[in-house]
Amino acid sequence: MEQLVQATLQGDRRALARLLTTVENAREGTDHTLAALFPHTGRAWIIGVTGSPGTGKSSLVNALAKAFRRREQTVGVVAVDPTSPFSGGAIMGDRIRMRDLAGDKGVFIRSMATRGSLGGLARATRDVIRVLDAAGFGVIFVETVGAGQSEVDIARTAQTTIVVEAPGLGDEVQAIKAGILEIADVLVVNKADRPGADNTARALRAMLEMGHPAAREQLARHHGQLVAVESSANGSVPLWVPPVVRTVAPDDQGIDELMTALEAHRQHLRESEAAVRLERQRIEIELYDRLEAALMARLLATVPDDVFAEVIRRIQRRELDPHAAVETILARLDQRA
Repeated sequence: MEQLVQATLQGDRRALARLLTTVENAREGTDHTLAALFPHTGRAWIIGVTGSPGTGKSSLVNALAKAFRRREQTVGVVAVDPTSPFSGGAIMGDRIRMRDLAGDKGVFIRSMATRGSLGGLARATRDVIRVLDAAGFGVIFVETVGAGQSEVDIARTAQTTIVVEAPGLGDEVQAIKAGILEIADVLVVNKADRPGADNTARALRAMLEMGHPAAREQLARHHGQLVAVESSANGSVPLWVPPVVRTVAPDDQGIDELMTALEAHRQHLRESEAAVRLERQRIEIELYDRLEAALMARLLATVPDDVFAEVIRRIQRRELDPHAAVETILARLDQRA
């Protein structure tokens, strides 16, 4: 594992691929590997791309990656695909739409399956991002599965979040229900050459204008996004209002405008010092997530399976309600301790 780490830090792509597989599968030695890589992280710009299926997220990432490569920046792509709840398999279809990047040594694409994880990301996504960060990639795109109303986890991972909409899908209404507008730093109306693009862009702008800045701040803070409470209180730094950019990704239309919007948001984070607060929030959220997973694993390893089976039977017979069942299991755990 030490050899893999050193080779990855020196730019060995094959070692990087093997290391990512080790991390994704949580094989023995993963924790030590990530600890060794951690001091080399924190330099990449992490851009999340989310939105409903069919909005053209993969095509947009492909176009953006090419634009960053023209600026001689290295690009990592983490494409998360949904796992079938029936077969357990996943079709890594996102990379099919990124064939233009094949053969470019400045681009590394990694497809991941969610493996049952909700929220639009896989459980190992954060760790995979850190490996790519340590490997020296300057920009890392994280494309979510396209689950729509459950994809707010990306805001807890990325520094800049792009929410992609498309005309004719009714997604602007879904965006209100999902609260997905609150996680957007940049809104993109992709496939803007289709009928209805003007209406979609107009609806998104209207929804942004309807939200009071203070309320939008509170929602953004809840989702781990841009927080500017202290700065906006004295008016020294204006709130970031997500721009609405129209693109046609396969033809590179609107990509320059989107790049400008992304750079403007990155500059805003620097000027408002929100980047430091964002990182602290992301670390706090990740710490709670990892604690929850570790404690659950310890609980399952401590309490015998027959205890769970008996509790489930008692709930089925309506002898025990779920809340009391949890207290029963925890009480047994306390007794063992």
